[in-house]
Amino acid sequence: MSTVSNRLIPVVALASLLAAGAASAQTCQTIGEKEVASLFDRWNDSLKTLDPAKVTANYAPDGVLLPTVTNEPRSTPADIQDYFVKFLKSQPQGAIDKRFIKIGCNVAQDVGTYTFTFKDGGKVHARYTYVYEYTNGQWLITNHHSSAMPEKKG
Repeated sequence: MSTVSNRLIPVVALASLLAAGAASAQTCQTIGEKEVASLFDRWNDSLKTLDPAKVTANYAPDGVLLPTVTNEPRSTPADIQDYFVKFLKSQPQGAIDKRFIKIGCNVAQDVGTYTFTFKDGGKVHARYTYVYEYTNGQWLITNHHSSAMPEKKG
């Protein structure tokens, strides 16, 4: 048994070194804070089309949406599109209230608070997280979490 373990250690070590080397050889797509902020604008503009497919196109094929107005996580393009079929009926428009942006190698995060206004004049104040990854030549949403504010504004 210990002989097998001794043989695995070098293989595991080699795999770790190869993974580290591949990561360091990765080409990082540059993006600035203004460009990250514009990714939200792109998403928000797609809401204006009222076309669920156009909104869903902002998400990576393996993207996850934890939406504001339902409890069900959405983890496939079909599930994400299904959410927007219903959500777009209220003609939502988002506006950023406060944001924090962090940028890494082929990943960017936009985190903060926003307010949605609906066609009936209603508003929802929410917290959000968008994680974007540079995939197949474009920045796509891989994680989008949005939750209504737990405290009412006074």
